[in-house]
Amino acid sequence: MDDLAFVSAAETAALVRAGAVSAREAVEAALRRIEALDPQLNAFIQVDGERALADADQVAPSDAQPFAGVPVAVKGNVPVRGFEHNLGSRLFAGRRAEHSAYLVRRLREAGFVIVGVTNLPEFAILPTTEPRHTGITRNPWDPSRTPGGSSGGSAAAVASGMLPLAHGNDGGGSLRIPAACCGLVGLKPSRGRVSSGPDLGDSWLAANGVLTRTVADTALALDVLGGYEVGDANWAPRPLEPYVTALRRAPGRLRIAVTASNPFGAPVDEEAVRGLRLGAELLAALGHEVVEAAPAWPAPDALDVFIDVFGSMIALGIDAGVRLAGHEPGEDEIEPLSRALYERASGTSAVAYLGAVAQLQAIARGLVAFFADHDVLVTPALAQRPLPVGACNGLGDDPLADLARSGLFTPYTSLFNVTGQPALTLPVGFGDDGLPTAVQLVGKPLNEDRLLQVAAQMEAAHPWARSRPPAPAAD
Repeated sequence: MDDLAFVSAAETAALVRAGAVSAREAVEAALRRIEALDPQLNAFIQVDGERALADADQVAPSDAQPFAGVPVAVKGNVPVRGFEHNLGSRLFAGRRAEHSAYLVRRLREAGFVIVGVTNLPEFAILPTTEPRHTGITRNPWDPSRTPGGSSGGSAAAVASGMLPLAHGNDGGGSLRIPAACCGLVGLKPSRGRVSSGPDLGDSWLAANGVLTRTVADTALALDVLGGYEVGDANWAPRPLEPYVTALRRAPGRLRIAVTASNPFGAPVDEEAVRGLRLGAELLAALGHEVVEAAPAWPAPDALDVFIDVFGSMIALGIDAGVRLAGHEPGEDEIEPLSRALYERASGTSAVAYLGAVAQLQAIARGLVAFFADHDVLVTPALAQRPLPVGACNGLGDDPLADLARSGLFTPYTSLFNVTGQPALTLPVGFGDDGLPTAVQLVGKPLNEDRLLQVAAQMEAAHPWARSRPPAPAAD
């Protein structure tokens, strides 16, 4: 649609700093693309072009920020003062954030210009993005398919060229899944790497990050977002050097485990296995020792334990909304799946919840032990192709069955929220259906630098960043 549509965030900032493009021009170009594409894809909950252009006018060519003048969006479950903050739910319809998260301040300090907030499934529960309140988000590669979730709006915005980079977060795969569905880089940082303040002191399962088209953008954004904030209950130690600096070096010869097995015994489709094989062959060609090996996965009923903890976290957010609203949510104010998890969590005792956390922590210790002998684990990113819209939305008579269905779609991601390790998904090609195929790379605890180095090697050997979704169909 214009020359900036698929330029990386770092390249866009370089153009702004050089005076080749003004920040206003960069933001205007993004707003034009959003206006043209969002009616079909529905990536955004709200766009505020007037505010974005006013912010862009404050960025001068001499500004040294790493992302000077780069348009960005924030996922709709993180507050941006003055923007709508409804978490994809009618329960919060019309609510605007009265403050911004710390990561929003960090984005702005890095030179980003916030253009809006992106869509998500209600309360960020499912790996699809089909909230009843804010509508279905569609995959730019095939609008009949999901872009994944829960950061589906952000993924659709980046993959379609509306933006070069967008914020997302990941409590069970919610960055990695949409990255895989949309052909992007999606890094879940280590637990505590990016602050969840000021609303939370820490977040045991969830981590904030970004969706990008290049590994370099991901590394540079992590340098910007990572770090302690006052009041954080837990935080990851500062890396020895900036991640973007680490990318300039090769990681050396690593021992890399590859497996298609998964903890839930979910069947894995042929394209996912083919993608894993492509990834393994590429890593071997890059000089790494690639072995077939898998951790001692927990029993499949670990999914139930995860839901007990994850569902309780969701219920905590719903309960906060109930207290703000001053009444229990009406029948049409929250979706069937949200209600089912809310009721399940409300019937769970504090002792049972803490017992579930302890079980997951024990599982995590066993999984992390595997990495004493392996530097990286590679799995398929998804067990199935991106689901058709409507296949898993939690709106039917048995919403918890959809939650179980989602585990068969994405059996590889959630356990690494439990361990807190860094994990990312990145493209390795396309299937016969024209949709992206991706693998997941999991690193040792706190080893984002090495994980990014391996991803950068794969990107250089098999570039994907210039791939384009098909042009949208004319109305």
